Amino acid sequence: MANNVKEIWAAGKAVVNGWLAIPSGFSAETMAQCGFDSVTVDLQHGVQDYLSMVACFQAMQAHPVTPMVRVPWNEPGIIGKVLDAGAYGVICPMVNTREQAEAFVASAKYPPRGTRSNGPIRLVSYGTASSYQTTANDETLCIPMIETREAVANLDAILDVPGIAGVYIGPSDLGFSHGLVPKLDREEPEMLAIFDRVIAGCERRGLRAGIHTGGAAYAARAIGMGFRLVTIANDSSLMAMAARTAIGQVRRDSNGVA
Repeated sequence: MANNVKEIWAAGKAVVNGWLAIPSGFSAETMAQCGFDSVTVDLQHGVQDYLSMVACFQAMQAHPVTPMVRVPWNEPGIIGKVLDAGAYGVICPMVNTREQAEAFVASAKYPPRGTRSNGPIRLVSYGTASSYQTTANDETLCIPMIETREAVANLDAILDVPGIAGVYIGPSDLGFSHGLVPKLDREEPEMLAIFDRVIAGCERRGLRAGIHTGGAAYAARAIGMGFRLVTIANDSSLMAMAARTAIGQVRRDSNGVA
């Protein structure tokens, strides 16, 4: 199993990531055909559950996108299950300490590097050995989220944890934890300074920094800052933005009739 996200990073490029909040294989299939490099199913704040996630993976399988998941929490059971279902990368929220990052990695890696139980149900016959188990530790990505004051204070310790591929900034919670309005596309100098620190820390260690953005313009700007995984909104937000744009155009161009 080869991970396309790793190949893009190895080429020095940035990954453009889609985000699925809608629990629908049809929505996932549509997003997978739009040109994203990877598409992440959101089990934390989306309306997804485990079965809808599997349906999304099945719908995306025919298209050249890397399936990833944001798990709801740093808990070994769900981390193992999303990997067993076929996730190539796991984004884990609210990782605030080295110990929490180590626990996350342990849950995602097979022995001897971790404690993940064997049973990749969508990838091999249940309970049997295959090439998957020999490559999974290297090919599946562990990406803890940096989204609190505590995480920023412990950033270097988190980045030093063996087995993480990088970190992913949640700008809304990060701003919230610093007493700011929770939103995605940050302009505050203190937030931009944290972004720079995260990017620099990743670059020193050969890791990649990721961030969630509210739209294409900020995503492109984030790549210019040095982020190498950028998410553009989510499927429901993109649908709403496109609908508002279309309706606005109709009302502008209809000479007041609509």
